[in-house]
Amino acid sequence: MNNIHAPTVESGPTSGRAAANGHNKDNLSLMELMDEKDRVEGEMKALSGVLDSHGVNMNTSLLTFDGFPRADLDIAQIRTTRQRIICLQNDYKDLMNRIEKGLHEHHARMAANSELDTPSVSTDVDMPDSAPSATTTAASRTIPIVRPTESTPEDIVETPFAKVNAITPESPAAEAGLQPGDRIRSFGPINWMNHEKLSRVAEVVQRNERRPILVKVVRKDGNSHSFRELQMQLVPRKDWGGRGMLGCHLVPA
Repeated sequence: MNNIHAPTVESGPTSGRAAANGHNKDNLSLMELMDEKDRVEGEMKALSGVLDSHGVNMNTSLLTFDGFPRADLDIAQIRTTRQRIICLQNDYKDLMNRIEKGLHEHHARMAANSELDTPSVSTDVDMPDSAPSATTTAASRTIPIVRPTESTPEDIVETPFAKVNAITPESPAAEAGLQPGDRIRSFGPINWMNHEKLSRVAEVVQRNERRPILVKVVRKDGNSHSFRELQMQLVPRKDWGGRGMLGCHLVPA
């Protein structure tokens, strides 16, 4: 008798190189890939809940000790759910590889653009009349000109590491202007490279009660595929009338 609890979908890409789970990924922007990652994570979590409802996991045997199907389980649903989870796990690996590649390309592109698009001007600094003219010439210095850029996903320098999942009205987070769905690029000194699974965000909050923290976020414009980069000052405090010092719930991006 075949082992019916064994996965029937082999590891590896499930929909070809250019697509995962039937959705073409080649033309997606970095932010759209992150949205797709969130969707896949949500579906895998829901499917894991289905297995939990049956009291099994991906490795639980569906056979009795003597090799017969267990009568207390919905074998067909469990096998279908497991197969779907395996497909999503493969899709998730593909998405993460694409996101990592996109991040490397994005930062390389931003570094190249920074060298090409940052001109300089010479500014003469007035010196006292008693100073030699040679000193005045040497005092001329080069000042970089920083030009604002349009807020598009490709122009985002700092990669979002957290997402605002919920906001309590009249909380410090609400007063600062945070909204559900905002993706946090930096939280004071914390960014995607050092947040340590968001644990350092909590440390910054605790150390800065009643002191403003600069928060940079990316916000999606309605149903469009455009995004805005925003900055706001968030002041943690305990006396605002709710739980915690922020009044918002953050989850990994």
